[in-house]
Amino acid sequence: MLTYTELEQFTTAAKKIIKKTAKFIKSEYGNVAEHRIEYKGLNDLVSYVDKTAEQTLVKDLGALFPKATFVTEEATIENQKSDYMWIIDPLDGTTNFLHNIPHFSVSIALVYQNEPILGIVHDIIRNECFWAFKNGGAYVNDKKIEVSQSKELLTSVLGIGFPYRKYTNMKAVAASLEYFLKNTRALRRIGSAALDLAYVAAGRLDAFYEVNLNAWDVAGGIIIVREAGGKVQDFSANDNALFGMEIIASNPYIIDELRTRIQEFYIKER
Repeated sequence: MLTYTELEQFTTAAKKIIKKTAKFIKSEYGNVAEHRIEYKGLNDLVSYVDKTAEQTLVKDLGALFPKATFVTEEATIENQKSDYMWIIDPLDGTTNFLHNIPHFSVSIALVYQNEPILGIVHDIIRNECFWAFKNGGAYVNDKKIEVSQSKELLTSVLGIGFPYRKYTNMKAVAASLEYFLKNTRALRRIGSAALDLAYVAAGRLDAFYEVNLNAWDVAGGIIIVREAGGKVQDFSANDNALFGMEIIASNPYIIDELRTRIQEFYIKER
């Protein structure tokens, strides 16, 4: 595995690459014509901005660490699994971006044997760069961050996401939403899972959960939450959030209570 010094150096270089990509995306914000939007599904949009950003990231990250393969959302390069992988979401929150809602991000992770060891989530509009590498702590720009200290769900703010490709869990989605609306301080659905995870790491959200997510949606945020002192699991309390299509990220105080409640709705529906 890469040493601490190598990870630190890769993180510094990767942040510069992500910032260059973010600058391009911001330059296109508000300028994408309707006829240049493609539909991967009814609620699953993509544009030339996503694809161009991904191509740039693949080129520059590939040059930074040629040993690593890629897993990317837009498949501008063949997705291959290996010991070292760059997992890339060039524009997390594409629907927000295309509808001029100023909340979207670039998210990348370097993964070793399916464990994220470096993660960067860059908020393009606010110019906030959330980053972490294994055993190095978590930061937003140059400020160290930690998860919240909320001790119970009743005083917590949860980030959530809604399915937009698969609708097999809708009873569980509805039931869990009703429960958490009544038994938390507030729910927030803001449209970028990568930023939801970053916000958990920064203590802005106390926890986040969602189903039907892909690895590129969560890879960058997983290591940031963990390095900020948080916990990341799937709904069965296993360490399978990267490829398991479901995720709970939380401070360490409420994760057991949160997972227990989620299991009441989701596990029994399987």
